[in-house]
Amino acid sequence: MVKYRQIARQIKNEIRAEDCSEIAVDALNRNLTIPINGSLTQKTLIRSLVGMSSNKLSVHSIEKVVEKIPCETSFRYHLSKVDLDSLQKVQSKILTYTRDQILVPGKSYQFAIDFTNDPYYGEIVGDNDGFVIKSKMKDSTTTFYSYVSLYIITKGQRLTLGVFPVKRGVSKVEYIQKFLSILNDLEVNIAVLCLDRGFYSNDVFSFLQNENIPHIVPVRKYGKDLMKILRGNHSRYAQYTMMGTGEPLDLTLAIDVQYLQGRNKKFGNVNLGYVVYGIDWKPRKVSLTYKKRFAIESSYRMRNIVKAKTSSRSVVTRYLLTIISFLLKNIWISLQWMFFSRVRQGPRNIDEDLFRFDLFRLFVWEGIRKKLKLVTFVEVLRSFG
Repeated sequence: MVKYRQIARQIKNEIRAEDCSEIAVDALNRNLTIPINGSLTQKTLIRSLVGMSSNKLSVHSIEKVVEKIPCETSFRYHLSKVDLDSLQKVQSKILTYTRDQILVPGKSYQFAIDFTNDPYYGEIVGDNDGFVIKSKMKDSTTTFYSYVSLYIITKGQRLTLGVFPVKRGVSKVEYIQKFLSILNDLEVNIAVLCLDRGFYSNDVFSFLQNENIPHIVPVRKYGKDLMKILRGNHSRYAQYTMMGTGEPLDLTLAIDVQYLQGRNKKFGNVNLGYVVYGIDWKPRKVSLTYKKRFAIESSYRMRNIVKAKTSSRSVVTRYLLTIISFLLKNIWISLQWMFFSRVRQGPRNIDEDLFRFDLFRLFVWEGIRKKLKLVTFVEVLRSFG
């Protein structure tokens, strides 16, 4: 954290490529421990990983692009030393390395938890069995590595605070507990927690109510009683008793009625129902707040721009590259928040056009390129003349 503050203080009238790359390298170097002997250093290995991510390279391809880098065999050998449990313990420290400029201890924020799937085209073997999930066809495959993440949904502050690999047999409540532990360590409060329909279950609602966590979850429209409740012409609140494997659970529903007015050639109205707890907002505010959750799609798109390529079966290697991709997005958000908001009264308004994510990504690569020395010539097999 000290290194980040030093870099931030050095930024006066301009941001340099080295500033962007070194923040990312330092965030990883301070929180990872990879035992290395010989002339290779952990920092060089980490710079290589950051370079891979910023330029969407693989372990195999980056060796051909820069000079001061371990050979592919050595690279993979040292990556194999990273332990999954240890990585899960430090991932939030890595991701929140620049949090001081955005998160204020004791303040309440709106959060969301969501899943994202990375396509996997390899075999399911002992090492990755349990982490490769089946889902509907996407990018020509039905097998994926899935990750669950926690992030802030307030515009301009959309940091990803934690990410875990999804493993079969681990309940959604367990992931929520892990994220609550992260928020407790960060000393911030939950104004509301937005969850997608995948969390719609008796176990999740019981846990959140027992922990007194304000939340919003869209309803799953099944059952005659629920379908009847979701018919009407005005926004309202309603009560619904959820039957499940455990005890019946009383839920409060906020129902926002929206008129289609010919959108997509449809007319009439639609009742948008949400399970709510710990908030007393009007149904329209509930609906608009939950809608912010969809901002994570742009977050995922940015993360995919800086996700290194890999065909590895290793759960740990893929997870580390996932963490780095979210880290780069977080650093950009923090730099935007600190240096690209207009000085004026009222809410902070960031001018994202002045420092776009594509430029940030190229800055990171330029900083890494200077440190690792770009290959400037290639010996040919044949010559003429």
